Amino acid sequence: MQGGSSGIVYGGLKYQARCITDVRADAGSTTFLAGTLSLKEENEVHLIRLLPGENELVCDGLFYHPNEIWDLKSCPFDHRLFSTVYTSGEGYGASVWKIPELYGQSNSPQLEQLFMLDDHTDKIRCVLWWPLGKHDKLISIDDRNIFLWNIDPSNKSAKVISQGSADMLPNLRGGAWDPHNHNAVATITDSSLHFWDLRSMKRSNAIEHAHIRDVDYNPKKQNIIGNSRGRIRNSLVGSQNA
Repeated sequence: MQGGSSGIVYGGLKYQARCITDVRADAGSTTFLAGTLSLKEENEVHLIRLLPGENELVCDGLFYHPNEIWDLKSCPFDHRLFSTVYTSGEGYGASVWKIPELYGQSNSPQLEQLFMLDDHTDKIRCVLWWPLGKHDKLISIDDRNIFLWNIDPSNKSAKVISQGSADMLPNLRGGAWDPHNHNAVATITDSSLHFWDLRSMKRSNAIEHAHIRDVDYNPKKQNIIGNSRGRIRNSLVGSQNA
């Protein structure tokens, strides 16, 4: 771990990683989760904290994860909860996990698996939490479908309440949940951006010929941000009626 003029480096990862997420629910500090992507070794989730007033990142917890992590999201209302999408045999799986109490020890190998999101038959791309405040719903996206789940972490349960199909669209690649409207979600394909109404699970709008690799909403304004080929694009979007 070292600082420099170009930024702060965390050197605690033993294996390649493609996923990092900020822990928004931890308002008292600047913390992140990073997940590794090793084919042969046991994978890890690192809880990383920026020391206040110092240019140093430290590991507050290291947890073993049974599979390669392809998507990682922290719960916005409970800093001990997070979701992962991972390889599972010949397919992909998704679960919500709970970080154990550390009691001053940084190494704790036992994550608690609260529940699996196991109704998917296609390749799972990502899991979405509604970004503002506590919400009892969760979204998972695979190549062909969007699933809306009712979740109860305290009872370790998740149940599908509705599902939307991509129909004739190219495969879905990811998405973002509108922080200004909990009924609106944006998804991306290789060549288009689509907006969905979760009440009907139907597409409400689209931007064609949008070659986007990732997408997110501006939490302060009704703007949506996409990136592709080294470019960032910012568009104004109208939210659906709540």
